Order: sequence, then structure tokens, then C-alpha cells
Amino acid sequence: MIYQHPLAYLLGLEGLALLRGWAGDVDQSFVDRRLAEVRRLLATAALAEHDGVLVGRGDTRTGYRRWAASYDEPRNSLFDSDEPVMHQILDALPAGDALDAACGTGRYAEYLAGRGHRVVGVDSSPEMLDRARSRVPSGEFLLGDLHRLPLRDGQVDLVVCGLALTHVPALAPVIAEFARVLRPGGHLAISDAHHEIVFRGSGPHALGPNGEPGLTPNYRHTAGDFIRAALAAGLQVRRCEEPRGADDDRPAPSPPVDPVVTSWYEWPWSLLDLVPEAARAAWAVPGTIIWLFERPRQ
Repeated sequence: MIYQHPLAYLLGLEGLALLRGWAGDVDQSFVDRRLAEVRRLLATAALAEHDGVLVGRGDTRTGYRRWAASYDEPRNSLFDSDEPVMHQILDALPAGDALDAACGTGRYAEYLAGRGHRVVGVDSSPEMLDRARSRVPSGEFLLGDLHRLPLRDGQVDLVVCGLALTHVPALAPVIAEFARVLRPGGHLAISDAHHEIVFRGSGPHALGPNGEPGLTPNYRHTAGDFIRAALAAGLQVRRCEEPRGADDDRPAPSPPVDPVVTSWYEWPWSLLDLVPEAARAAWAVPGTIIWLFERPRQ
């Protein structure tokens, strides 16, 4: 079980924000405000006396089964982070046979089909696949696992995988599988949740059978993890980007005088409003990491 406590999370954000001061990114007044806010948080009964929440380690299929109906609306903010770079990469590649691995509701399958590719999508969620089939009638969509793709060796010219690899514990087996289905000269384009936002608590819920708190598995993969896995699979690095969201220069709103701690089902996002200035400083990190690899011609 995972133990999550709202005060612990808020103090963690304050700590990350204070490290910005230690590095010289902010001024003394910012640090003074953080220290005063930490004292206020510690003196707030609703936080200090909270029991915390025990959270189960759920599974990806459960999480995405529940999320399928609303996955595209409201729009996931990470789409705004990865799509401009991913579209630029895909626009530069010739049309051919393409695999959308962990295709979800068909976000990239739709884009690839629009670019003239013959698309196969693979996902472990039947609910997501149903939505992808409706979205991209020309595509072929198969139930499958990233570790055992239902494709032949060298079947495709392009593999795309968007915002999925944070859910796998080790990259090497999956990237080796991507390399297996690629033809020589083919490309692998990956976007993933940046390990920094995973560290800060970004990840979908996977509730228990009676709605008990639960989280999908989320793993923090660094740039080095991707490079080592790709090189071991015989792939070459062609591009890496870590796009950030648009900077927000508006003054942070004042935190509430009497913080209201919402239910766990709204965490961590509702907690950010309790320490808005610290949260903005702590979350000033890339949202995604994007890679382009190539399988060399023999």
C-alpha cells in the first residue's frame, strides 16, 4: 500500500520550491514567504490532524477502463506538451506502415492515418480500442501487450508510442519489441510523461472494485534509461526534446486563509491550490520527454 498525506505533499512542494532559492533561481522574499507558509501549514489543524490515505497499487487496465469514456475530454494537458513536437517529427517522415503502440483512443492513429499511413493500433484496454476503432475506421486495432506485440518481425516502417511507457517498470524489453517489428531504416517516435512530473504525483487513478483509492503503476524513466534501452536494441538516437508548458507570468493567487482539504479523489491537483506560489515553482519542469530513434539499415 501507498500512504499519502496532504501535509506531507504540501511540505514536499515547499521543499522543492525552497531548493529553487538555494540554487539562486528566486530571491530572499520568495524564500521568506515559503518559510512563513510552512509554519502556517504545520499550524493548520485540518492538515496536521489529517489521518492520511492508504492507496492501493492498481493496474493499468483498470485505470484506463474507467478513464476511456472521458480520456479525450477535457483535453489532457500533456497533449499540448507532446503534440507540437511529435507532429513535427511525424510530418518529416514518409507515409508507410505504422504502428500506434498503446494507442488508447487513437489520438496518434488518427493523425497517422491523416498523413497517409496504413495504421495498426495495439492496446491492452478493450474500452480504449473500441473508441479508437470509431475514431479511425480505416485502421486495424488489436488487443495486445507492449511486451508481446501481435505483429511480425519487420512489419512496419514507423512505431509511435504516446504517453504510455511511464506505466512499464523497465524500458528495455518494450523498446526491444518496438525494434523487432521495425523494418531496417524505420523510425520509433516516443512521447512519455517526464520523470519530473511523475515524481510530483502526476498519474491516473485506478480505483478498487468498490471505489477504493488506487493508482496506476507509474515509473520514473530518465533520459539515460531511454538511451540505454534503445542502444541495447540496436537503435540510434536521432532527436530528444523536453518541452515545457507555456510560462505563466501572472501573479499567483493568495492561498486560502482556512485551507479546505478535499477528498483524495481530487489529489494532488486540489492540493496545489493551497500553496499556489510554491506549487508553481515546484512544478516548473518539463511535462514530457520526446524521442526519435532509427533502426539502421543493414
